[in-house]
Amino acid sequence: MLLGFFIILYAMSSIDKAEYKRAVSAMGNVFGATSTGKLVNNNYTPTSIPYFQQGNGHRALRHTLQRVINENKVENSVKLIDGERGITIRILDDILFKSGSADLSEKSKMVLNELGKILKELPNDIRIEGHTDNREIHTKQFPSNWHLSVTRATNTAYFLMNAQDLSPDKVSIVGYSEYRPIASNDTPEGRRLNRRVDIIILNN
Repeated sequence: MLLGFFIILYAMSSIDKAEYKRAVSAMGNVFGATSTGKLVNNNYTPTSIPYFQQGNGHRALRHTLQRVINENKVENSVKLIDGERGITIRILDDILFKSGSADLSEKSKMVLNELGKILKELPNDIRIEGHTDNREIHTKQFPSNWHLSVTRATNTAYFLMNAQDLSPDKVSIVGYSEYRPIASNDTPEGRRLNRRVDIIILNN
């Protein structure tokens, strides 16, 4: 045993440094280590997404968001859209609000609550935009579509901040009224698509 021990010590003292580095690099390619031998975290879970950029983080985040949408069976009303600004979570008002109202429905609270668990873990700024169709509204609470779109965006943001502690310092709120349509307002289906709240995970 002593002879074997001294042979091992001799072998270790004779290892070529270049060979050692090549061995570490090769092991790193398999186990996710850097060239310095330090391990990196390649695990992306709903509660541990370290960053959002194009690449693995982007794909993992998108996959996690889509899973929430699918599990809540709201694929027809909630869509993910990739754009220059970042990932947009587009939520149509048929699950968010009743017509002419800015009060969140119970169904929308369930979905937003699950989305909020993901959003609060991100370092990215979150922009929440309210949109309406072009049908005019004149009520005591909402004298115009401007008032309605801003209030809907605000209520969505407040729910996320209160329910999941989404940090207020990274949230911005915008109301666009009827002036950013994504479909024609000449048909009921087009107006349905235009009545929406967009939650945008911005590229920081």
